[in-house]
Amino acid sequence: MSPAPAAVRTFALRCIVAGALLMLLGVILGAFGAHALQQTLTLKQLSSYQTGVLYQQLHSLALILVGIIALVTPASRWLPRAAVLFGVGIFFFSGSIYAMTLGAPRWLGMVAPMGGISFMLAWLALALHAGKGIR
Repeated sequence: MSPAPAAVRTFALRCIVAGALLMLLGVILGAFGAHALQQTLTLKQLSSYQTGVLYQQLHSLALILVGIIALVTPASRWLPRAAVLFGVGIFFFSGSIYAMTLGAPRWLGMVAPMGGISFMLAWLALALHAGKGIR
């Protein structure tokens, strides 16, 4: 296997770094929820918070996966879109859940579905990228 072009390698490494840092943040927020928030949140709030952490961690790993895929497959317009959409999804979905459990207004809950849609579109973009390789 030949080395990836410099631009692809830079993109891939940025995805991996971003995914790793978002995973680190997910672990920190998960520990914070388990230890500091357990006594202050209701069970429903804690469950929502844990859902935010879980989705952040899963999609942080997906962002790392995008970086690895970029290194081993031909470039397409879909892979950078997937990376951006995973990041946007984490920000809107998990971010809105964190904010609401920490006291933000309830209307912020309307933002979470935008993050969910971003996640769905990211997975679709990843599938479209892979599908280009089938032909």
